Amino acid sequence: MRVRLDFAYDGTDFSGWAAQPGLRTVEGELGAALARILRAVVPPALTVAGRTDAGVHARGAVAHVDVDEPAWLALPGRSDLPPERAAVRRLAGVLPPDIAVRTARVVPEEFDARFSAVSRRYTYRICDAPELLDPLRRRDTVSVRRPLDAAAMDEAAARLVGLRDFAAFCKRREGATTVRTLLEYSWRREGHLLTGTVLADAFCHSMVRALVGAVVPVGEGRKPVTWPAEVAEGLERDPGVVVMPAHGLCLEEVAYPPEGEFAARARTARAVRTLPGETTS
Repeated sequence: MRVRLDFAYDGTDFSGWAAQPGLRTVEGELGAALARILRAVVPPALTVAGRTDAGVHARGAVAHVDVDEPAWLALPGRSDLPPERAAVRRLAGVLPPDIAVRTARVVPEEFDARFSAVSRRYTYRICDAPELLDPLRRRDTVSVRRPLDAAAMDEAAARLVGLRDFAAFCKRREGATTVRTLLEYSWRREGHLLTGTVLADAFCHSMVRALVGAVVPVGEGRKPVTWPAEVAEGLERDPGVVVMPAHGLCLEEVAYPPEGEFAARARTARAVRTLPGETTS
């Protein structure tokens, strides 16, 4: 049976999501914990909605895993807990403190944590008064020395919203498209903290941190508000766009369609994205 896991983690001490030999990863820890509570010989395969880089955090991560029904039903043991609640409780007992599974529930086979998703929402936190940064937030907030104009950053960010080729903000991968639909990109200030919100159907590798790096020079007054959109139109990486540090980034939410639409959404997501007027070969 297929089980959906909703979980969170502090990415500080992880080498990203994906399991890698000799490195501590979120996938590695979560897979080992699942194998332990399910009494499996090898960790079950996990499919995640977003493969975060080293140092990136998550409050709203989602993954799915296929498990044997008898092992799932055996999770409550002698307790009267339902398997869903027993799974969460048992995982809490074996996972390290920097990972927390919030819910575990059976879903239809058509559900795919990655391809059924309709959007992912990230936030990025910046402090432009480092001397005032709360020491308890140093692991999820990036400090910059120059004061930032949040209104200018917000205006520049809004010009990037829509369906476009984001090649200028992505690390290219052979055979992969860089066309995405950016649904929202905004900035707001609260005291000495600025928070960027980035919402899209999907993201390329390092895209969010590059999008942040594109508007920081605008906030510093070194670039006009039109500059990030001009970079985007160029379709090439610009040396003026610095990929921002990972620890300011957090995956906040992954959204899905109603239950009956999982398969249709997955088919659409797997199709090659193109811009209007383009064709695929």
